[in-house]
Amino acid sequence: MPRHPTGEQNEHCRPDRNATGGADGAVREKQELAARLARIRHKVLILSGKGGVGKSTVAVNLALALMDAGRTAGLLDVDIHGPSVPVLLDLKEAALVGGDNGIEPAVYGDGLKVVSMGLMLRDQDDPVIWRGPLKYGAIKQFIKDVNWGDLDYLVVDAPPGTGDEPLSVAQLMEGADGAVIVTTPQEVALSDVRKCINFCRKLSLPVIGVVENMSGLVCPHCGKDVEVFGSGGGERMAGEMSVPFLGRIPLEPAVTELGDAGKPFIRHAAGSVSAVKMADVAVKIMESVESGNPGKG
Repeated sequence: MPRHPTGEQNEHCRPDRNATGGADGAVREKQELAARLARIRHKVLILSGKGGVGKSTVAVNLALALMDAGRTAGLLDVDIHGPSVPVLLDLKEAALVGGDNGIEPAVYGDGLKVVSMGLMLRDQDDPVIWRGPLKYGAIKQFIKDVNWGDLDYLVVDAPPGTGDEPLSVAQLMEGADGAVIVTTPQEVALSDVRKCINFCRKLSLPVIGVVENMSGLVCPHCGKDVEVFGSGGGERMAGEMSVPFLGRIPLEPAVTELGDAGKPFIRHAAGSVSAVKMADVAVKIMESVESGNPGKG
């Protein structure tokens, strides 16, 4: 699929391009969407109440941790305006292509299927200036027209907040297993997470649990924890809101450098504290989701 400049849509990325209008077109689209989703066993949304909490980093490393645990996985980045997944996976030169079975996702490493608006821009610095209906159409196409194939998990990285993109995904993916909510320990982040949890409840979307990211800094010199942003706030808030707490992931300078280089820490720093904690979070998510009763422990 050729890349396109800001705001333009090519033949493979034109919202509702397969719709013929009227009831028949709507029914057919719903059937196509259901057929794609039926081949994906578990759908997990990664949400955050505000930006800057490392949500996309968690989403990327979670998808790979699921693969390391023997599951097949895809990663859908629905942050239309600020897609960061291609950067975090060093897929900036990759592109989506059209095939006989729909849009073919980019592939990272040993089989992680990746779709992002960032893979459709000629330049990563190009803005996407779209209103709600165009964003909804693009997200629907990312699900309905992408050849995801058979997957154990589709991890969906949504932009922060409770706006168009997370709402669109929740509506399109009826029966999604639930949401993992990422926060940092500070109260300014936790306040927005409470809104995010209530957003899920209004949509009857189970909250699989809360991940406290940037929970302390692992000193590269002495190895001790330094509570730069505090610690434990996410766990306390999860208890107050009666949702599971999945774990804390610390800051590590080396991990930050790897992220900037497009090297996920779960693979390139497997022995780090962050990687060990991330793998543990992935296990808890699998246990919750695969029990058939996500969010209930």
